[in-house]
Amino acid sequence: MQKKKQLQTTVSHQYPSLLRRLGAWFYDTLIVTAILMVAGALAMAIVATLLTVGVLTLDDYQDASAYLMSNPTASMLYSAYLAIVIIGFYSYFWTQAGQTLGMRAWKLKLQNEDGSHIKITQAFIRIATSAFGLGNLLAFNNKRRSMQDIMAECEMVVTEKVH
Repeated sequence: MQKKKQLQTTVSHQYPSLLRRLGAWFYDTLIVTAILMVAGALAMAIVATLLTVGVLTLDDYQDASAYLMSNPTASMLYSAYLAIVIIGFYSYFWTQAGQTLGMRAWKLKLQNEDGSHIKITQAFIRIATSAFGLGNLLAFNNKRRSMQDIMAECEMVVTEKVH
C-alpha cells in the first residue's frame, strides 16, 4: 500500500532525448562564442589602453593581441577571465531561470527533482563535470540523465509535451 501511495504522488516528467540536448548545446555554443568575442574585445581594449598610458609595455610583442596570447602572466589571466565569463553565463541562467537561451529554444529546463531552481554550487558541479557538453552522451539511463546531471543531483526536463 505504501509503495502504491508513493507512485501516485510522483511527478511525471518527460526527459529530453540526446538529440534535443545536443541541439540546445549547439545553440548555447553559438551564444557563448559571441559573448566570448565581446569579452575578448573588451580585454583587448583594456590592454590597448594600458599600453597607451604606459602602464604596460609591449617589449618584444607586436601588438596587444600578441601580448595577451604570448606573455605567460597575461595569457593565464586572459584564459581565467574567459573561463569566468563562460562559467558566469551558464551559472546565471541555470540558477535564475533554469534555462539558457539554447535550452529555451529546445524547450528544456534544468531543475531539482522537486521542480525548484538549482543552487550555485550545483551549477558549478555541473560545469566541472560536463566535459564541455560531452557528458550528455551518457544520457541513456531511465531518466536520460547526463553525467553532469547525476553529479549535480538535478534533472533536465522537457518544458512542454512533445507529440
